[in-house]
Amino acid sequence: MPAIKIQGLTKDYGNNKGIFGVSFHIEEGEVFGFLGPNGAGKTTTIRHLLGFTKPQSGTSTILGLDSWKQSKEIHQHLGYLPAEIAFPANMTGAQIIQHAANMRGLKDMTLAQELITMFDLDPSPLIKRMSKGMKQKVGIVCAFIHDPKILILDEPTTGLDPLMQSVFVTLIHREKQKGKSILMSSHHFEEIEGTCDRIAMIRQGRLTSALNSQDFKHFDKTTYKITFRSLQDFHAIQKEEFTITDIQSEALAVLVEIEDLQINELIGSLGKKDVLSIREMKVSLEDSFMNFYKQGDHDHV
Repeated sequence: MPAIKIQGLTKDYGNNKGIFGVSFHIEEGEVFGFLGPNGAGKTTTIRHLLGFTKPQSGTSTILGLDSWKQSKEIHQHLGYLPAEIAFPANMTGAQIIQHAANMRGLKDMTLAQELITMFDLDPSPLIKRMSKGMKQKVGIVCAFIHDPKILILDEPTTGLDPLMQSVFVTLIHREKQKGKSILMSSHHFEEIEGTCDRIAMIRQGRLTSALNSQDFKHFDKTTYKITFRSLQDFHAIQKEEFTITDIQSEALAVLVEIEDLQINELIGSLGKKDVLSIREMKVSLEDSFMNFYKQGDHDHV
């Protein structure tokens, strides 16, 4: 039995807003990446899983329990980190963490202290004095404090610096080794790439496909915008065996997409030419995923 199962989940808010026929499952011990741009339907789907919203049609279950009808039982085994954390401003981080422990009936604070140390958190200041990153750390401690079987994490590294993001990835790997089932929602591909077994993308409320993480190896490609001083070099690069994705004749510029292993070949070619500038082009998560999806047929969830 899957740890989390969603089947045909639909909530139509009108004007093409909501989620439509969303279906996927997460196995025990699996980390599942749930990707999509802001407003795509990630949080709406999560609210259904948590029992905060009643679906118009379809079902969602956690540990075999109905998310809407049995949410109280589900939350005993669930750790949740919301995308927008709203703690009482006049409580300290330590008071928030202790309150979370009391609600769970926890007496042993060993795990809480371990997480506080792990994330280099000083929980003593008032929440209203804390930065976004500090509040996020408090939220992480509260989500993991009771060692839950299921973790639902919505934009979990928001506000964390790169070092703490790395610590968070280490924590996810540790929880997976314990057999936890984890749903991680994000609009950052990098956050998902190193942690998830499978990855799905939701776009305009509809799930596109679920793919194994190794299927994303082709993302080891980079696009560069190269501008030349001479027309001769501008034409010469186009005759070489590189993938040219765009040609800007007036600027004497081309966009070249290469695999990481081709970088020495590209550098060698450009070393023989008069190059005015070279700039790496940033590609959005949605473009990357959808370009992959369009390249062939993939198994739907």
